[in-house]
Order: sequence, then structure tokens, then C-alpha cells
Amino acid sequence: MAVVPALPTVPALPSKQVFRPITGSDEVGLFNRIPYVLNHEVAGDLISGRRRRDWVWVALDDKGQLLARVAWWCRPRDTRPFLLDVFDYLPGHESTGAALLRSALAAVVPKGATPPKYTRFLPPDWRDDPAVRAAVDGRLGVVEQLGARLFVERLRLEWAPESPVPEPSGRLAFRPVAGESELVALLAEILPGTLDAYSLDDLRRMPVRQAAQLQFDDEFVHYTSPRDWWRVATLPGSGEPVGLVIAARNQYRPIIAYIGVPAEHRGRGYIDEILAEGTRVLATTEAERIRASTDVGNTPMAAAFARAGYTVFEREIVMTWD
Repeated sequence: MAVVPALPTVPALPSKQVFRPITGSDEVGLFNRIPYVLNHEVAGDLISGRRRRDWVWVALDDKGQLLARVAWWCRPRDTRPFLLDVFDYLPGHESTGAALLRSALAAVVPKGATPPKYTRFLPPDWRDDPAVRAAVDGRLGVVEQLGARLFVERLRLEWAPESPVPEPSGRLAFRPVAGESELVALLAEILPGTLDAYSLDDLRRMPVRQAAQLQFDDEFVHYTSPRDWWRVATLPGSGEPVGLVIAARNQYRPIIAYIGVPAEHRGRGYIDEILAEGTRVLATTEAERIRASTDVGNTPMAAAFARAGYTVFEREIVMTWD
């Protein structure tokens, strides 16, 4: 197990500043005084168990005013935080934010464990606005000083019902996934040659079959939406699998959780029809929006989403501790 790296000493702070977890749902309003796109989810997350009071921290001045905040998120069945997804501080209080994050990390992450990844949602054009870029760079810089490194930047995409979904062409047939063993086997065929940063990281550390099983165990098994939404694309007549799409619903909304084509079937345009099938599955549930994401560097997949009518509404920066 990786060990939390030694963290640099932060500047001394006035003794009257207080770092602590929130007392409960009664302090959600206090925590939300710094604007961020996840603020509207905090209260519900505390009720559902996706956040826990002792994982939601604030830095307060001697008058009880919020100076900085930090929070972790988890899946309902997790016993440890899954990711750090809120880290903010007021202008001029970068050192307070760094000290708060350091203190909270020491309290929340078990000694000797690797901290969960840090993720930040950003406007699509965040680099074009000097003020936004400076604020983002400041936060990322603090997290980097505490031992994290940039892992990947991702596009967050969204489909709305106004975007048409093509009717099936008949070029491919679709059926539900037969079960875990078929899904894992098909994932093992898709993973070689992937451009996805998470999958590439897994493949650097383990055999492809183990990486496929890990993806099932760590991600797919947690979706509670119907598994007959998971579709295998096959060639009519032979029934040979040529692709996979995992249409699902996460803790908040409908998503295209995964999509891929085995290496020997790439370059034939199958991805457009497979994505259309996943979109159709979710559209029939009267979804107001369908979300998806892909790495900035995965240009073929980003282009496929664009052709299917998905638009970039945000970006996401992910940082990890080794």
C-alpha cells in the first residue's frame, strides 16, 4: 500500500482560526457559502450516506466566517472516502486552504493509506478567462504541494432530448449482456489499445484480464439500474460481438458509463451505432439529460460523442497521489 508523502510545512496561521468537520446538516448553509457546481448536492449526499459529517470540513475565522472548505464523497456502500471533490478557499486565503486540507487529510485518510483522487469540475473554456484560470491554478497548486500530481483532464458531455437519435441501421444487432463472465471477457478484448487514462493506468499495473475484472468490481457492479440496459453489439448472422455499451444510472442521473470496440473491429464506424443504441436505451426512460465523459486526449471518442449530439458542458481535472 502506498504511503502518504511527507507534506511541506504551511505558513503559521492566526490561533483563532478553527479547522473542524461540520456539526451536521444544520451547517450545510455555512459550508455552501463558497459557490461551486456541487453545492446543491451536499445536503442530499449527507442524507444518503454519500458524504459523512466527519468528511466535510470548514476553516472559520474568529467570527465564525467561512474561509475555506474541503469535502470527500463516497458510494453508499463504501467505508472510506472515494474521492476528494470539494476544495475551496476565499481569495487571499490560499495558506488557510492548504492548512485545512492538510489537517483534514490527516484526520480522514487512514495512516499509511493513499489519499483518494482529487477532482475539480470546470467551465469548458476555463483556460480562456484569466480570473477563472488563476483560481483553478491556485487550487491545483495547493493539492500538488501536498503530494498529488495531474492524472488526466476529461470532457464532461451531455445529450438532451432535442438531439435526434438515429434509428437502427441493421448493420449491427444488439442484445443484453449475458452476465459477468461475458462482460469481463469482452472488456478484456476491448482494453488493449485503449486511450482511456484510467484503463491505461490499470494495464500498467496488472494483466488485462485482471484489469477487466477490476473495472467490473469497482464500477459496474455498483450501478443499480437494470442490467438489461447493458448491450453487446453483434454482427447479424454470425452473432460475433463487436462492441459494448454500458447504459446505466449513477447516484444522480442517466449516463453512458462505458463504450468500446475490440481492436480488431475498430475503424469500421461501429462506435457511432453502438453509442446510438446506448442513447436509445436511456432515452426510452424519458431521461431529461444523459451524461458521459471521455479524456481530452481520446479524440476519436470525443468526435463520436459530438456526432451523436453530445455537447461539452464542463471539463474535469483529476489529480492522484501515488
